[in-house]
Amino acid sequence: MAPASPKIGACSIRPARIEEADALSDLCARSKAVWGYDRGFMTLARPALAIAPDEVARGAVWVAVLGGRIVGGVTLTPGEVPGTLDLGKLFVRPRRLRSGIGRALLAHAVEEARRRGAARLTILADPNAAGFYEREGARRIGDAPSGAVPGRFLPLYEISLAPA
Repeated sequence: MAPASPKIGACSIRPARIEEADALSDLCARSKAVWGYDRGFMTLARPALAIAPDEVARGAVWVAVLGGRIVGGVTLTPGEVPGTLDLGKLFVRPRRLRSGIGRALLAHAVEEARRRGAARLTILADPNAAGFYEREGARRIGDAPSGAVPGRFLPLYEISLAPA
């Protein structure tokens, strides 16, 4: 398991613990709901927002901690293309949005993907988060189907991890 990263801004980032999976799943759902999605949409999306204990056990989930509380989380999953990792989830506690925690989690995911030898990181983004990823240097490469909501397409981004 990778060591916790040093403090970034006001939060620290560390690997998630298996016993945190349910709380992280709830955090993901509450963060997604900020965008005003209706109950039907959230019911469809909830399974895709869940963080499974085996994801945590594989070392694929990290949390941002502030004042002893989890305020965000990020996951990495294997991509379909060799040399690619996918940003599976990146969520921040609703009251902490726009505080730099998302930026810190994305930076951590990029660094971890590099450490794992990936050449690129792909991001299937919620349309409401597209501007965030663009400001953080992600390049839109198209659209891809949502894994949660049939018939819905989402913006697809990539971040090149090649050395500068």
